[in-house]
Amino acid sequence: MRTKLLLLWIVLLSPMLRAQQLQQATYSEPQAQTGLEIYEQNCAACHLSDLTGSFEAPSLNDVGFRANWGNRSVSELFDLLQRTMPPQSPSSLTDDQYEAVIAYLLRENSVQASQDNLIASTERVLFIGGSSSEIPAEEQLTAIPGRAGNVPSPSTRNSIPEVATVFQSDRATTKSFVPITHYQNVTTEDLADPDPEDWTYWRRSPQSHGYSPLNQINKGNVSQLSLAWVWGMEPGRSQPAPLVRNGIIYIPNFGNIIQALDGRDGTLLWEYKRKFLEGARKGGQLRTIAMWEDMIYVATTDAHLVALDARTGAVRWDIEIADENLGYSNTSGPIVADGIVINGINGCTRFFEESCFITGHNAITGEELWRTYTIAQPGEFGDDTWGGLPLEFRGGGDAWITGSWDPELKLVFFGIAQAKPWMAASRGLTTEDATLYTNSTLAIDPKDGHIVWHRQHVPGESLDMDEAFEQVLVDLFDEPYLLTIGKSGILWKLDRRTGEFQGLAQTVFQNVFSEVNLETGDVRYREDIRNMEIGEWLSVCPSTAGGHNWQSTAYHLPTRQLIIPLSQSCMEMSPREVTFEVGRGGTMADRRWFPMPGTNEQFGKLASYEVDSLDEKWSIQQRAPFLTAALATGGGLIFIGDYNRYVHAYDVDTGKELWRSRLGTSVEGFPVTFAIDGEQYVAFTSGREGGSPWRIGSFLAPELISPDGHNALYVFKLH
Repeated sequence: MRTKLLLLWIVLLSPMLRAQQLQQATYSEPQAQTGLEIYEQNCAACHLSDLTGSFEAPSLNDVGFRANWGNRSVSELFDLLQRTMPPQSPSSLTDDQYEAVIAYLLRENSVQASQDNLIASTERVLFIGGSSSEIPAEEQLTAIPGRAGNVPSPSTRNSIPEVATVFQSDRATTKSFVPITHYQNVTTEDLADPDPEDWTYWRRSPQSHGYSPLNQINKGNVSQLSLAWVWGMEPGRSQPAPLVRNGIIYIPNFGNIIQALDGRDGTLLWEYKRKFLEGARKGGQLRTIAMWEDMIYVATTDAHLVALDARTGAVRWDIEIADENLGYSNTSGPIVADGIVINGINGCTRFFEESCFITGHNAITGEELWRTYTIAQPGEFGDDTWGGLPLEFRGGGDAWITGSWDPELKLVFFGIAQAKPWMAASRGLTTEDATLYTNSTLAIDPKDGHIVWHRQHVPGESLDMDEAFEQVLVDLFDEPYLLTIGKSGILWKLDRRTGEFQGLAQTVFQNVFSEVNLETGDVRYREDIRNMEIGEWLSVCPSTAGGHNWQSTAYHLPTRQLIIPLSQSCMEMSPREVTFEVGRGGTMADRRWFPMPGTNEQFGKLASYEVDSLDEKWSIQQRAPFLTAALATGGGLIFIGDYNRYVHAYDVDTGKELWRSRLGTSVEGFPVTFAIDGEQYVAFTSGREGGSPWRIGSFLAPELISPDGHNALYVFKLH
């Protein structure tokens, strides 16, 4: 009898003893306050700002919530949140951010703050007590029709099961869904001479040709192209340039998400999602990525450079190349030349002593090997072109478009953007102050980063018409040339060994230069631009959309034609007054757009130029701006997409349209073509918000409707 009473006493006391052993989780008030901000951004849309919940999103501050999570550990809730929240992008927050949200939930459920931050790994409980005490196994009863249970069946689910191999790092989560076993490493030789079936550089070849020799799809059968599959992409500003190796598509998404897809059917193989620190820049497009050996290289919008395993997406290394708090960012990715990852930084609009630059990195370790500044430094060549401005007030010089590589000359080439603020009057300078190395082409030795030569196309540029775009490397009669075109619409031809001027062509109407010397390539602004003052309005053609912009040209190698996407619009522009203090600055100009005279409001132009003579061979004009790069193929075709949702195929010899199809929204990005087992595919991406080129369609052709929320990858093949 005494033994039975003792056992009964132990049974009655065991809940109290267990409660005494449990420890309440702690958090700090600052951590909870941070959690409030994160909650409002990521959770309040469903659970509401007062945590009372809506529809299927439960309340997070009532007796039911506390009962459900009573005696359950912080780590259990942390794991659930990380796997499932936010619903649209699980695992997208950092560990610190998830911890802060839990701290906020504790505060809102009347748990007292302490001096210590909440830690995810702790086994301390969220709330002591509640109804979640474990039921002994022998007493557990699951529900069946006609009989209630006291525990859920183990085969039921209330969250998405994890079907991937998950790789966590401090700044990212990668999920590998399908093992990639057929990927072959990409050697330096492969990059220099890519396999016809692949697309391993942002413009396929290191010379930035945007040309594929594939010819299964040709003039005779392109009308039979049909949609093979579609992959929905992340919403947001998007102008991606996919890479393709062994039938695997690697594509950047908005938010620094990289995905690997099976090119046959669009099956997701792996996905890398970046975690951003609180206050970090999450937005902005991520145009290009690079590959070499078994790695994919990503330049992130928070100014890091990351190497991913091409087979799994796992992070190999992640380094900071600039301080994002100073405005630094990346909008385009690196190139790889002779085993060196070379990247140009962006976001140099504010006044800081640390100016814009290009860096070279060891491709295996990420170690920075060299740093070349794109703004002339005090005491160095070009210092005297800045009108005596201290270094901290020399803004701009962004390298915001990916470079090119000449494997024979052992040089890489980058276009450098304009000075900031945009207009000379705002900079406290005149157009006679050249502001090196802005608006230039730079030839750089990839081994040590030294500038071998430079060519400044428009000294003292003052209308946001930068010359920062693709550098197309062509050989004519065994002579090496470089072709590039900027927003002014002038196509420049240089000797790429020396930078010596070889010729030019004006591709659209321009009235900003009163003098264009056809012998030397020198240009001179008209008088009212040279004499601009703060608050005055200038009327100029073209606008900041170009001419030409980020939508890259294509070089059709067999016929020696350069196919150029162009834009036809004009603008009025006015410089603002600038405060010359560290941390200030910016672009500091007002703009208004209007149609280009003589074009009948045909804003989109696609033109072919013979690279020998620079003569225009053919052109087409349409109301919708072209918003993709041009893609040239061995089948005698040019592919391109536009603001009005159309993708087109044109005859490279005549410009005649041979095929078109319509996508879900505007077509933006860099079309590619590839082959798998001898079958050719053509891929386009849809997206919106492409900077100045986008504004032309939305401002000046508003009847052309571009639906939001339809970013996708569309892949076509012959049927």
